[in-house]
Amino acid sequence: MNIVVDTNIFIAALIMDSFIRKLLMDFRMNYLFPDFELDEIYNHKKEIMKKGLYGEFEFNKILLRLLKYVKVISVEVVVDKREEAEEIMRGIDLDDSVFIVTALKFGCPIWSDDKHFKKQDRVKVYNTEEFVRLL
Repeated sequence: MNIVVDTNIFIAALIMDSFIRKLLMDFRMNYLFPDFELDEIYNHKKEIMKKGLYGEFEFNKILLRLLKYVKVISVEVVVDKREEAEEIMRGIDLDDSVFIVTALKFGCPIWSDDKHFKKQDRVKVYNTEEFVRLL
C-alpha cells in the first residue's frame, strides 16, 4: 500500500526515536514523500537538532537512515495533478497541496496529524492513531 507521509510526521521521526519512527522503519509500506518537502526539513534543521538534542552529524545520519524507508517523489512526476490539488486545498492551506497532489497521482491516502487535511474530502487522510489501526 502507498501512503503519503506529511512533513510533520517525518520531522517527528527525525527528532526522536519514537513510535512514529518505529512505524516508518518497521512497517514495510510504500511511504511516499514529496521532494519539495526536503527543503522544509533543511529550513528547520537547527530547530530539529535542538529538539532532538543532537548535532549536525547525528541529524544527517538519522535523516539518511529515514530516507531509506521512504520513496522521495519528484515534483515533475506529479505536476499534472497540481491544479486539482490546489483547487482542493484552496481556502484550507495551499502550501500543503503538495501532499494532496502526490496522493492524487498515486491514488493513495495521506498520513498526517494536521487536522486541516480533514477539511477536504477528496483524499483520505489518516492521523497516527487511525494509521495504526489500519496496520
